[in-house]
Amino acid sequence: MEIVALWEGRLTTNHLCNSFGIARQQASKDINVYNRDIAPGNLDYDSKLKGYRPSPTFKPRVTSGLADEYLHALASTKDFAHTFSQLNLGFAHTEMLTPPLRHVKPEILRALVQAARDGKKIDMGYMSLSSPDEESRIIAPHTLVCTPLRWHVRAYCEKNRAFRDFVLSRFRGINGLEGDADFTKADDERWNKKIDIVLVPDSRLTDYQKTIIAEDYNMQEGKRVFSVRSALVPYAVQALNLDLTKIEAQPQAQQIMVANLDEVKRHAF
Repeated sequence: MEIVALWEGRLTTNHLCNSFGIARQQASKDINVYNRDIAPGNLDYDSKLKGYRPSPTFKPRVTSGLADEYLHALASTKDFAHTFSQLNLGFAHTEMLTPPLRHVKPEILRALVQAARDGKKIDMGYMSLSSPDEESRIIAPHTLVCTPLRWHVRAYCEKNRAFRDFVLSRFRGINGLEGDADFTKADDERWNKKIDIVLVPDSRLTDYQKTIIAEDYNMQEGKRVFSVRSALVPYAVQALNLDLTKIEAQPQAQQIMVANLDEVKRHAF
């Protein structure tokens, strides 16, 4: 409840009903218990939103209040709480390597989430590597994207007149809403176009080495095909630790190759 209220700016009984399979009456009771006993005054009911919003004195009580909580919840299975509660997983014997966290301002993420949800354009202050100065960017965000190393938002950019990826940690300020979005997710051709990436064992490997790699990647008939959005191909290639411009000197280091290299290249740069 606290994560949704803080980062989406609106909490409804539907959030709880859909997430935990409970009745609306129980969801309403749970929200009241939170707002009365756990975090008094944290939530205000907003009739226009038809739900609860964070109060001006909101302070996280049961969460850390960091953006990564919300982002990792998005990246997890939609019903992760139900799923994990049914499994006796050996967390004590498990270690996960996580990259350094990038700082994302709460007000920035909240504004982007709300603009995407409501189909609005928003004027944001943004820093890019191509300019030393903060720039005003009017964007129409539609999707938050998680890659192995960062989070970004996919949005239509008025300046470039095209859909672009904006790194969340590079937003510096909120200049205000600019009305309804003129271009939405439905207009983003690269987002809606799926590309097959065909992986095969490095042809320089011996037969038994190819067999091992094929089993590693659960290949069928010597190949593994997975579909990815055209806009996400560069990140998929990066996650696979592939360099499409050269071949590693040692096939044991390369291990896999892209069978449809020319097609994938067209979407990777």
